[in-house]
Amino acid sequence: MATTPADISSDARAKPHLLVVDDDPDMLRLLTIRLTAAGYRVTAVTSAESALTQLHIERPQLVLSDVRLPGRDGLALFDDIRAQHPSVPVILLTAHGTIPDAVEATERGVFTYLTKPFDGKGLLDKIAQALQLSAPAHAAAKGSQEAWQNQIISRSSRMAEVLAEARMVAQSDASVLIRGESGTGKELLAQAIHQAGARASKPFIAVNCGAIPEALLESELFGHVKGAFTDAVANHKGLFQAADGGTLLLDEIGDMPPALQVKLLRVLQERVVRPLGSSQSIAVDVRVISATHRDLDVAMADGDFRADLYYRLNVVTLTLPPLSERREDIPLLANHFLLKLARKYDKRLSGFAPEALKALTTAAWPGNVRQLYNVVEQVCALLTTPLVPLALVQRALRSPSVQVLTFAEAKQRFERDYLVGLLKLTDGNVADAARLADRNRTEFYRLMQKHGLTPGHFKAESIASASPSPASPAH
Repeated sequence: MATTPADISSDARAKPHLLVVDDDPDMLRLLTIRLTAAGYRVTAVTSAESALTQLHIERPQLVLSDVRLPGRDGLALFDDIRAQHPSVPVILLTAHGTIPDAVEATERGVFTYLTKPFDGKGLLDKIAQALQLSAPAHAAAKGSQEAWQNQIISRSSRMAEVLAEARMVAQSDASVLIRGESGTGKELLAQAIHQAGARASKPFIAVNCGAIPEALLESELFGHVKGAFTDAVANHKGLFQAADGGTLLLDEIGDMPPALQVKLLRVLQERVVRPLGSSQSIAVDVRVISATHRDLDVAMADGDFRADLYYRLNVVTLTLPPLSERREDIPLLANHFLLKLARKYDKRLSGFAPEALKALTTAAWPGNVRQLYNVVEQVCALLTTPLVPLALVQRALRSPSVQVLTFAEAKQRFERDYLVGLLKLTDGNVADAARLADRNRTEFYRLMQKHGLTPGHFKAESIASASPSPASPAH
């Protein structure tokens, strides 16, 4: 009964998606009929394991699960959902005998529980309440439920979770820290938060704190008055004033000089700015979103970033996954960029050859989405045919691809690496290695033989004798 994202029409996607879990086929059928009739898109599965698989494929807006399930029960399923998708509300269906468990679950974060037999209208009311809390109606009021995030192209469940959290935090004025590698789209996510919130009609302004010299950055952020320094020939409004009523993105906040960190903290605490050279403070109403590719915990430990500023900025953290962890988005992004760039270069393009798309999907992407855009632009600029060939993609990448193994090859490689690691750890002691692997010695020897490994290779004495001594360097 499960569906995949590729099977779903755009009309169906507009409906809230519910994942229903129950091992009773009749109950599952009844729930599916009732919820579908109420206007929901329903994916129905019979076990917690199937539910977790479905969650990996596509993030639903809500999970409705029976408590009693074969194998892993509904409470364990809730714990897994909370760990992976904390913003997805869960409603539990319970028989009278499991009410104490359900009550405990609500204390741990389950939205609510309903006892069987339950009232159909009551179920629909609870679902509507949960969806209202987890996905506020504000976004739908703009004419399109997805308008606020239309610059972010994705079908990844990892990204869906980030966007769900972003939409929730957009309803408040809480400071947000966006973490992620360079090129993952931190500014786009900040813009999406701005668009989903009450400040959407006001300015959104971004500044890269690492790209502007310290002396200029202070003036850029807080402004200056005429005569404040040699080149200050007129009054200048800073970006905090320019963004008044709206949102200011402080990109690469981890690169902000320490002296400016103190002044920024004062602005965030007092909600006023004092331009350079002025004795007057000016009130500002600005939502601050910051972004960084640096590990600020390490920067704090090294004394490069103030802890008090960190806690002021880091009320809510959103972490963007690298492109290598959302590979299902690569074909989607590549084709989106190709269509966009085809208009820029005035070319009629029909897409990527299958082997070209595979090369893109398996590439390393250290530069993430920004690098993918640059690769597609280079391809588009040089293209002389409607279909993008593999050779052009390879030329634009100029980097080795991720090796795609068959399941058997991947299993074989894992087994060998696992055995080698254990034998190194135990200095070739097979009994100890087998014990760590929770296998009997005969089976462990059989695995070693399969991969051509012998205990002698891992004995400390053997390794020492194979290593060059300091007196006789290796050639």
